[in-house]
Parts: sequence; C-alpha cells; structure tokens
Amino acid sequence: MYKSLEECVLDLEQQGELVRIREEVDPYLEMAAIHRRVYQEGGPAILFENVKGTKYRAVSNLFGTPERSKYMFRKTWDGVHDVIAMRDDPMSALKNPLKNAGTGFSAMKALPMRLTSVNASKLEEINISDLPMIQSWPDDGGAFITLPQVLTEDPDNPGLMNANLGMYRAQLNGNDYVQDKEIGMHYQIHRGIGVHQTKAVQKGEPLKVSIFIGGPPAHTLAAVMPLPEGLSEMLFAGLLSGRRFRHSYEDGYVISHDADFVITGEVYPEDTKPEGPFGDHLGYYSLKHEFPVLHVHKVYGKPDAIYPFTVVGRPPQEDTSFGEIIHELTGNAVTQELPGVKEVHAIDAAGVHPLLFAIGSERYTPFEKVKKPMELLTIANRILGFGQLSLAKYLWITADDESLNTHDELGFMQYILERIDLRRDLHFQTNTTIDTLDYSGTGLNTGSKVVMAAYGEKKRYLCQEIPAGLDNVKEACNPQFVLPGVVAVELNAYQDETSATDEINAVAAAISKNSDMSACPLIVVCDDSDFVSKTKDNFLWTTFTRSNPSHDMHGINSFIENKHWGCDTLIIDARIKPHHAPPLIEDEEVEAKIERFFENGRFVGDQ
Repeated sequence: MYKSLEECVLDLEQQGELVRIREEVDPYLEMAAIHRRVYQEGGPAILFENVKGTKYRAVSNLFGTPERSKYMFRKTWDGVHDVIAMRDDPMSALKNPLKNAGTGFSAMKALPMRLTSVNASKLEEINISDLPMIQSWPDDGGAFITLPQVLTEDPDNPGLMNANLGMYRAQLNGNDYVQDKEIGMHYQIHRGIGVHQTKAVQKGEPLKVSIFIGGPPAHTLAAVMPLPEGLSEMLFAGLLSGRRFRHSYEDGYVISHDADFVITGEVYPEDTKPEGPFGDHLGYYSLKHEFPVLHVHKVYGKPDAIYPFTVVGRPPQEDTSFGEIIHELTGNAVTQELPGVKEVHAIDAAGVHPLLFAIGSERYTPFEKVKKPMELLTIANRILGFGQLSLAKYLWITADDESLNTHDELGFMQYILERIDLRRDLHFQTNTTIDTLDYSGTGLNTGSKVVMAAYGEKKRYLCQEIPAGLDNVKEACNPQFVLPGVVAVELNAYQDETSATDEINAVAAAISKNSDMSACPLIVVCDDSDFVSKTKDNFLWTTFTRSNPSHDMHGINSFIENKHWGCDTLIIDARIKPHHAPPLIEDEEVEAKIERFFENGRFVGDQ
C-alpha cells in the first residue's frame, strides 16, 4: 500500500480519480467552494498545485466517494475488517482458529516502529504561517486544520499503544491567537484527549500534543474511527496502511515520519482562548467559545509535502462518505455491544446526531392482546447511553420487522407514524446533554431528548395531501404537504418561548376546530413551508436541527398526566430562534469566480 500521501495522489490520478488544478487558487473561501461543488457532483479528488500564500500543495476530496476510499485500502480492507470483527466477537477466534492466526500475524506486523530521531526523515522545521491557510466559510474565525491526526499519550500510562489519536479541529490563526506561537484546539472533555488533559491537570503538568497532517490516508481514517475498546489507533493505522507507523521522539513529543506535516506543542491547565466561529457539519456555524490553547513548540514539514483538507457544512459532505466507510468497517459493533438492538441509523440529512432511527426487539409482552412498546424503552435507554449516540435528540424506535430498514428513511418514518400512539409513546429526557455543535438547546452541550417508540398494529392511514380544512385556518399560513402524515405550516418569526407557546396553542386550537387531523400525526411549524416541503432532506434538516424536544414540541389536545405528556397531533416548532447559530451561506462572488473550473456543470480543473 501507500508509503506516503504522494504515492496515493499519483495512483488516484492514474485511475482517473484525481484532477489537478495548476492555476493559483485562493485558500480564502475559493478552495472550499471548489471542493463543495466537486463533492456534490460525485467528482474526483482535487490536487491544488498552486495555493496562494504558500509553497505547499493541497489535496481534498480523497474520501469523497466510498468507492474511492475502498480502492485506496483495497489490499488491507478485508484483513482490517477481520481484526475488528474478532475484537467485537472474541468467540470467533475459537470458531475460526486458522483464519484468526493469520489475523494475529497481520497485527504483529502492524505494530508501531520507533526510529532514532527526526533526522531519519525528510522533515524540516517551518512555521505555522507557512501552511496553506484554508478558510471554508465567510464567517469562520480564521483558517482551520480540518483533517488533523491529534496524538496525546496517557500521562499515567505513556506509550503509543495507550495513546489517543483523534480528529479534533485546530484553528491556525485569527481571534486572539499569537501568530506562529498559539493555535486553538476544539474538543470535548469526555473525548480521549480530554481524559488525558484531565490526568495532566491532576499531575500539575502540561499535556504534550502532536498533530500530524497528511501521510498515508489510512492514518487520517484511523484518527476518526470509533474503534472497539482495546484496539489501538496506532495499530489500526498500521493494519489499514499495510505498513508500520514510523515515529521518533523529539523533546518528548511523538514525531510521525510518515506525515507530511507535524505540529508539536503543550496545553496548559486552565489556559483557554476564544475559538471559532467555524462552519460545521450541522449546516450552521459553531460559535466562538473558550477552548484550550496549544502553545506551539516546533512545526515540521517535508519539502514536497501535500496538505490534505476537507470541508464540512450542511450534509451531505465528505464526512458523509467517511461515515459510510466507517459503518462498513465496523459492521455490527453497535448491535453486539447493545443487547436487543437490531439496527441503528444516524440520519445524515438531519446533521447525524440530532436524529436516530432504530430497530430493537420486543419480547416483554408476548401474551398481551394489545402490543405496545416495553422492551423498546429499555433498549432506547441503552442507545442513548452509548458513545456518540448519547448526543441524539430524537430517537424513533420500533420492533423488529422483516420489511423494515432504517436506511429507507421515508418508509421507516411512515411505519412509525402509522403506529405511534401520541398519547402514550412520547418519552422525554430533560436538562441533559446534546451535541456541543447543536445550538437548539438551552446552553452549550445542554438540551433534551425524546424517544418516539411505536409498536403494534397500524393505527391510522396517513394523509396523502393537506388535510381538509387546514388551508382555512388563518393562524397557520401556507400549509404544505411534506410526506405521508406530515404537513408544514408557517407562523410569524419566533420571538420568545412564552409567546411561541401561546401562539402555537392558539394555532392548535384553531386546527382542532376546523380540520380533521386524525390522518396527520405531525405538523412542522417553520419559517418557510415551501422550502421544508421541497425535499425530504430539507424537512429532516429543518425539523431536527432547529428544535429542542422539551421546549419545541407542542400538540393538539395536549395534556400532562402523572408527569407524562401526550397529545393527539404532534406539533414541532422548527422556526429559527434567537439563540440559534446562523446557517452557512456561501459567498456569491466566490461561487461565480470558481465557474472557470467547470464546464456544463462538470468539474474539469484547468486542463
């Protein structure tokens, strides 16, 4: 496999999977705009050979299609899949001893290799400002590293096999950072690097950090993989690249000899500065907040280095393709970790974390005449307490059915809406954790969750058009049919929580009086019902990124009984609220400027 990013680039070019741009391109907005366009059309990887303000080349969209990713790892894919499967299911080693003997041998060959010093590599000292300063969105706080491999060692148990390799964004300039001396690190305290920082603080010492950029693509994927407990990211990187991770130590920092660039530095206790804003994967800006500062020690780069980057924004983006290959590699890890769970699907169009679809088992009431969710509620709590699934706000869950597939998103939603008892099947968790990047809640990391558990016989046939009489309700403007059982209506712009509740209660009363909503269990209140109803993805993105279940779910004939809330028809207020982060909007001048690289809507580079 590839020893370097350069080898990968040349191979992809020979396969027609990479196009060069030789003309000078501006890293401020222009490169990101080109990337977004190319990704959306399913295009090739892009090698920018002349990046304004730097001598280094840059490459993006390497992982833009699952097919290209699998091609890059074609020689090691099956072996890595076997290792992960064995780690998830130790009994497989007993069932297939010969097969797993080979897997163990592969793992031994993938162990990290320590070299004498950085002098054994082609790395030379440079400055942060020598890097391509790529800014993706107009209101970003500066340039960011978007494909970093951030390595920290456990202060209590040092060594690479116990190290954490993660992908945490890094802000290179802007805000109050001292150029070339400080960069911002964005990560949550519960992540691997946060655990290491907590231990370093307890010891009263700074945490040493190494950031690798580039190198074999396997190293980038290793940094983002949710690996089984006990499987080292460094071992995984070696397995997937088919080559041992080559490194040395300089001044106590790990130096990757395979990377194109290396940044070393220290994070000190309680030392923070404002980081952001940053256009993020939910389709909005994550705003400026206090995050740790990395005090730069040394920066290295190879003379012929290539700087890899990606662009995030409203899904789908390249991280969508990342998710697909990760799911294929990890396979049924979630179902093995969580008893009773048959399938879990994070909905990419809704920003991944806000909305989960799940299928579980329901064995608690085999002799009940009326089927209802019971075991499903136990399973829902397992899901919402597991890893990054705990960041979800909405969990739609039902029991195993051979006809069901959570990836058939329209079919799954219809199945739930046909069966849900809205007076019984809504279960809230309030004042809890949500995604740091989600501003629909009541504060940073703070919001609510709801489990929508439906099981049993079909309770309703869903409307296939706007229910009769709804267009006569003057309080609900411009009603639009979204999908079976779902309509969108417009209200005035959101003002505050009190007035919103009063307004929606008035609308609910008017609808109940004038329209039969028995076949329409869900109404979405929004700012633009034409937009919401235009595509399934618009509906998913608007509804689930702009609402906080505990505050924004209302209903027709709603009630509270013994602290349980229910209704006859559910209303979700998905209007933009004053506390929400602004959505990402592309710069029109830049979009027009990059047309020179496209012909008839197709990317051609400048050849």
